[in-house]
Amino acid sequence: MYAVIRTGGKQYRVEPGDVLVVEKLGGEPGADVAFSDVLMLGDGAAVTVGAPTVEGAAVNATLIETRKGEKVRIFKKIRRQGYRRTRGHRQPETVLRVTSITGAGKTAAWDGVVDLTPKALLDAKARNLKAVVASLEAAAPVAAPAKAAKAKAPAKAKAAPAEAAEAAPAEKPAAKKAAPKKAAAKKTDAE
Repeated sequence: MYAVIRTGGKQYRVEPGDVLVVEKLGGEPGADVAFSDVLMLGDGAAVTVGAPTVEGAAVNATLIETRKGEKVRIFKKIRRQGYRRTRGHRQPETVLRVTSITGAGKTAAWDGVVDLTPKALLDAKARNLKAVVASLEAAAPVAAPAKAAKAKAPAKAKAAPAEAAEAAPAEKPAAKKAAPKKAAAKKTDAE
């Protein structure tokens, strides 16, 4: 079963389980989004066209992330006048996973699990950028709630070694201060 929906001034053909990138919608990651502006429903050869929308039809989705899209560069130039301007723009967009389509007495649902991992984190993991992955995971705890719970338990067990590590750096600077500093050689006028 598929549906054609309208959002953000554009039309999208969707099926349960599809990942959809649309104009920015309000909501937090994991929120449910319902589209009642369904223009057409299709199930094999049976097609229901709305006038303008199909009555009682709805498409449900889960919001995965809100991000900035690809950069668009705007370059203006007037030749022989020394006028050149470059600007950029990144349109905000929302990534959705379609979970179910309801209408015409039928319901089609997606039985998978919605993964809330943002695209930036997936890209960083694919490129093996460990520092970027660590910063993104720290900034987005919603993306991996199961990992955060597991990470907290070992952190309590390692509290004693962390305290010992903090005490050790305090002793090292004291040892450096005790060492005598070398005096710089004086320059003479003959050189």
